[in-house]
This record gives sequence, structure tokens and C-alpha cells, in this order.
Amino acid sequence: MTMYADRPSSTPLVDRWGDDEGVSWIAHPAEEGQRASHAVRCEEGVWIVDPLEARGVHEAITELGPVAGVAVLSSWHARDAGEFARRYDVPVSLPTWMTRVEARVDAPVERYERTLGESGIHVSLSNPLPTWREGIAYRESDGTLLVPESAGTAAPFLVGDERLGLELSRRLRPPRVSLAGLEPERVLVGHGPPVYEDATAALDEALATARRRFPRALVEHGPDSVRSVLEAVRK
Repeated sequence: MTMYADRPSSTPLVDRWGDDEGVSWIAHPAEEGQRASHAVRCEEGVWIVDPLEARGVHEAITELGPVAGVAVLSSWHARDAGEFARRYDVPVSLPTWMTRVEARVDAPVERYERTLGESGIHVSLSNPLPTWREGIAYRESDGTLLVPESAGTAAPFLVGDERLGLELSRRLRPPRVSLAGLEPERVLVGHGPPVYEDATAALDEALATARRRFPRALVEHGPDSVRSVLEAVRK
């Protein structure tokens, strides 16, 4: 199975959530990495996060309202952000500390310190490795949590009966500073479908059991984790 598909997406998995609060989509459901993208409705408009092109996605975004901006939350998630930004005539918004992405998007870039525009979405730095910079984003008003890389629901992130699991290397150093104490209503991840039911419990369990389950995760997903990193570096 391909970790990350290169062909155009024709059969995406599109999921609307909340009371027309947002849309999440997986452009290539059959790929092992299951890259996920999101559109979150805010008072100022819709923020599109880590987008990949897919059939029907723009219609779903338009139904939410006018687009306020495009955001990239991981140094590995430039994806199609430039194309989306040009389509909606908005800049690609990056945290001041974000590296790598600007050189990979063909669109104007706007830097911000902590909050995405007037969205109420606050972004904090998680820096597991020198080349891996990730923004963990949270909107307290409705409990929307976005974790682009450190946690996921795609198969390579999970062991046993986990509904939400940490990326293999993050199991050794869980991102508790960024995530502990949060009480999300939903967790939107960069790889796999969102977690809607008992999201806080799923997050707490993922953090609490990460190290204990590392040996099993290493056996089951070690080669896939290496392959995922190598393929991401090439993009």
C-alpha cells in the first residue's frame, strides 16, 4: 500500500461536523498515511488547514462561508496550501517559527505569533526534532483541537484498541505541555478521521499509555514510520 498517493484524488472521504461548524476530508482514503485536511468556520470566515486538493471539497468549503485564510500547522504539511490560497485570494498563514513551508508554497505568506486572525484558534509550538516543527491548535470556545502530526487515527498511529494514538517517536516524549489538561469536544488530526466521541478521554488515554505501548508500536509500525518520514522528506 502507498504511504502517500501522488495521483489526483477522485474519491475523497468528506465529513461535515458540528452544526455546520466545519468539514474534514481525507483526499486519498486508500493511502496508508490517510492525510487529513480541515475547514473550520469562525466568525471572520472559514480557515482551511493543511489542505489537499480533492473532488467536491471546494463546494463543501463554500457552503460553510467565505474563506478567511489558509493555515499550515506542520513543517511537513505544505501540501496544496499554495493552490488553495491562490484560489481564494488569501495568504498562507504560518507561525513566526515555522520553517520549510514558505519555500514550498507558491503564494503570499503571512506570519502570526499565536492566534489565527480573529478565529480564536490559538497555536502553540511543539518541536520534537530540529526539522519537525508543529503547531498544536486549540479553540477553547467549542473544544476544537487540531493536532497535525504528533497524534493521529490512521493505522500507523494506533495499537490495540486505541482510538487516538501518538506518532511512534512521540510515544517516548509525549507532547504533554501542549496537550495535557485540554478538554476537547473533537480532535482533528493530520492523518486519519477526526475523533468526535469522548474526545477528551481518547486524548488522555493516548498521553497516559504512550510510553507503555511504545514497544508494541515499534514492532507493528517501526518500518512504516521510517517509510513515512522518508516519503515526507521527498515532498
